[in-house]
Amino acid sequence: MAADRMSPLSSVSAARAVLEAHGLQAKYTLGQNFLVNDDILRKIIELAQVGPADVVLEVGPGLGTLTIPLLRHAARVVSVERDPDLPAVLAETLAPWQEGFSLVRKDALDLAPDDLRAAGCAPGEPGGTPTKLVANLPYAVAATVVLDFFERFASIQSATVMVQREVADRMAARPGTKSYGAYTVKLGLYAQPAGRFSVGPGNFFPPPRVESAVIRLDRRVPAGESGDSLAPREVRAACAMADAAFASRRKTLANSAKTWFAGRGAAPADVVAALAEVWKAADIDPARRGETLDQAEFVRLGLALLAHGGSLVAAAGL
Repeated sequence: MAADRMSPLSSVSAARAVLEAHGLQAKYTLGQNFLVNDDILRKIIELAQVGPADVVLEVGPGLGTLTIPLLRHAARVVSVERDPDLPAVLAETLAPWQEGFSLVRKDALDLAPDDLRAAGCAPGEPGGTPTKLVANLPYAVAATVVLDFFERFASIQSATVMVQREVADRMAARPGTKSYGAYTVKLGLYAQPAGRFSVGPGNFFPPPRVESAVIRLDRRVPAGESGDSLAPREVRAACAMADAAFASRRKTLANSAKTWFAGRGAAPADVVAALAEVWKAADIDPARRGETLDQAEFVRLGLALLAHGGSLVAAAGL
């Protein structure tokens, strides 16, 4: 490999050769679009600021195109891959770096702390816990994976991920914009945008039918307006109010939340009575719409829900 190249797999010819050698093709059902631009790999590593102290968690390593530069820069890489055909490929393409590499063979949505411990990533063990998520994510599950990992794996301090452009828009959206929604509010409790760049379809093999973007998100501690950290139950309550507010996007907060809570088993009469107390306690006008509220206001609504929501607390699973 040339000294200035990030990966020997970052070309169409190299990716095609590896697939043909193993009798494989890119699987559309798994969202396999392999990155084939070395400059994009370099920009990902630079944006993620991967260094020798990092243990990187990667989802969807594919042929190992991004995994190689991660291994060259980080202390260790743990990759999660669900395609049963790819472990044999990775054993070949990552052979020079196997000492610093672990592979978890399962769906990333089912990844558990025990899987990371088995891969040598646990406190007091060699490599430690993952500090960064860096991945060219399968687009169908990208948004879910990022939020889920920030929620469940506290050691992850940043996520630098390739996603569909519209998903990146949702991750970084501001109140009042069309991309702003419940997902933005929930992710914003755990992370904040710290950089982004665009990636066109021609940088992949085969090319996807969508525009892509790499976005970096840095962890933040969920906090209230006073700066005090929120308890897990308080975070869940804020998320529930975000879901309720955007359940019917074109409706007012009052109508959207009434529909959402009633659909979870609360009696309509209880919904109306309890929500009236919630709006009042949070000092939020129920005639507003969800997209006009900022994150601090959703936190206030969550706290008011816990204090005054009555039957709604149970309906929200809190």
